[in-house]
Amino acid sequence: MERVQGIGGVFLKARDPSALATWYREHLGVPVEAGQTHGVITSASAGEMTVWSTFPADTAYFGPGPATFMVNYRVKNLDAMLAQLRAAGAKVEAKIEDYDYGRFGWANDPEGNRFELWEPK
Repeated sequence: MERVQGIGGVFLKARDPSALATWYREHLGVPVEAGQTHGVITSASAGEMTVWSTFPADTAYFGPGPATFMVNYRVKNLDAMLAQLRAAGAKVEAKIEDYDYGRFGWANDPEGNRFELWEPK
């Protein structure tokens, strides 16, 4: 059985993505550079990274519906995980995106929450 390896990212919708990112930087220490809307939190012991990012409130990246956040899960084998989800009856998007830092796929849980799966290179 395929299992999630960790959290690859946490994404938040915001009316003002820059201002919210600044708030998180100043009050929680999230490593967001001034003027940016995303940062990377790295685990020195595991050598893993988690992306933290704000998006405009009207983004379509989180899929349809009123969701204000989306979680990205790191997986070892994206194709096997997507097949496992399809076999379980989950709504899985047909598209897969490939980048030099990994492959991405998307699915929804039984309550309609969209999540992203990332197989790092």
